[in-house]
Amino acid sequence: MASQTALTADALFQPFQLGDITLANRMVMAPLTRNRAEAGNVPGPLTVEYYAQRASVGLIVAEATQVSAQAQGYVSTPGLHTPEQIAGWKKVTDAVHAKGGKIFVQLWHTGRMSHRAFQPGEQAPVAPSAIRANAKTYIPGQGYVDTSEPRALETSEIPGIVNDFRTAARNAIEAGFDGVEIHGAHGYLLDAFLRDGANKRTDIYGGSIENRARFLIEVMAAVIGEIGAQRVGVRLSPVSPVNDSSESNPQPLFEHVVRELEKLHPVYIHVVEGYTGGPRDNAPFDYEALHKLYSGVWMVNNGYTKEMAAEAITSGKGDLVSFGRAMITNPDLPRRLKEGAPLNELFKDAPLYGGQGAHGYTDYPALPA
Repeated sequence: MASQTALTADALFQPFQLGDITLANRMVMAPLTRNRAEAGNVPGPLTVEYYAQRASVGLIVAEATQVSAQAQGYVSTPGLHTPEQIAGWKKVTDAVHAKGGKIFVQLWHTGRMSHRAFQPGEQAPVAPSAIRANAKTYIPGQGYVDTSEPRALETSEIPGIVNDFRTAARNAIEAGFDGVEIHGAHGYLLDAFLRDGANKRTDIYGGSIENRARFLIEVMAAVIGEIGAQRVGVRLSPVSPVNDSSESNPQPLFEHVVRELEKLHPVYIHVVEGYTGGPRDNAPFDYEALHKLYSGVWMVNNGYTKEMAAEAITSGKGDLVSFGRAMITNPDLPRRLKEGAPLNELFKDAPLYGGQGAHGYTDYPALPA
């Protein structure tokens, strides 16, 4: 567990040292897909404004961002694999830093959570095994459609995807990010390899827990080797069933993953407790046993209130707490929680995902100065 200092009732609002950077407080903006990228999956001016508005949070983890064209699974999600995308993100990081904020970006490969419509040459998405996810994605003009049946990655292809993550991490630093978070959660490619519900392989990436964890650990080692452990975090969701995720025995699986991560010592581990965006007690899991296996910064997530967050920090259960939808609707969330001010609700006439213009994206009000 990370060393604890004298903590007070307002521990949530105290500065915190994360690797080489100092966070203004212990609150984190969780990565939140908004489907707002412009042509070429490039972040646009509204995205610059959106993140700059939220720079008072200790750390922003920008939305899940493709490491390659093959990694895309949804409409209008940004990438970090073209010069135009790097340049678009540079405007975001400059704006956040100008306001004194810190920002990481979450790097992902959606794997089987995709459709041929998003894939280069309309080829099948890739996955650990050729098992279609019981899930949908949105295609303009068609609406919500079933994800496509994927093909199983050849063993020889996996080093190339590891390299895609490495390259995207280097691109992230070029774009001015303070670091990256590897998306090892929510049924996407790295998480799908972890789980026996999606991974039926018989090569060195399938079967045993050690084999199923290999891909994630190889990605983490490559990215850490490229940009340094102090700039790399990882997100895990041990028992969340989103995106057709299933695992018959998650406790030993994730304990093995964290033991292997401890050897690499990324700057933080970000754990979604329970069902992402839903009940925290959907399945039994001993998070404290997991936490005890890691000596670095532990970030907790899922439905935390101010009171729950303060308790987590003062008790040592977590070092940082990430907030999701509350950060969408409250650009000044740290101030609102500190002052006990009411929180904005989601606009009923604006979509959470996608949309046009500022409404529901950059027009949630902040408190008067």
